[in-house]
Amino acid sequence: MFGLSLEHLLVLLVAALFILGPERLPESARWLAQTVRKIRGFAAGAQDQLTSEFGPEFQQLRKPLQDLQALRTFDPKTALGRYLLDDAFTDPPAAAATAGPAATPLAVPSGTPLAPGERPPIDPDAT
Repeated sequence: MFGLSLEHLLVLLVAALFILGPERLPESARWLAQTVRKIRGFAAGAQDQLTSEFGPEFQQLRKPLQDLQALRTFDPKTALGRYLLDDAFTDPPAAAATAGPAATPLAVPSGTPLAPGERPPIDPDAT
């Protein structure tokens, strides 16, 4: 919650107890909770209103924002795979590891190691 740890919240609670006193602290906490609920209600109402007024165009407006959100979880390996494989590699590495080797398009066939002097097989599609 806002990047605050448990220790920070405890310090804020103690400070609020000293500033407001034990008589006014419960009333202040109740007021804060009601205000947060109202703000969440206003935000949900505004989003519903935008969706109803814009219709399908609202999703087009949200697309760039979702792309920016995807940059927060940017993984260079996934981005390179998407660029090179034309979106064929869209699974993040953690999901690809749990999906199994058959689900990953970059799976390397396991076999016996090459003997000294033996040439590796050539993939004509890769060249």
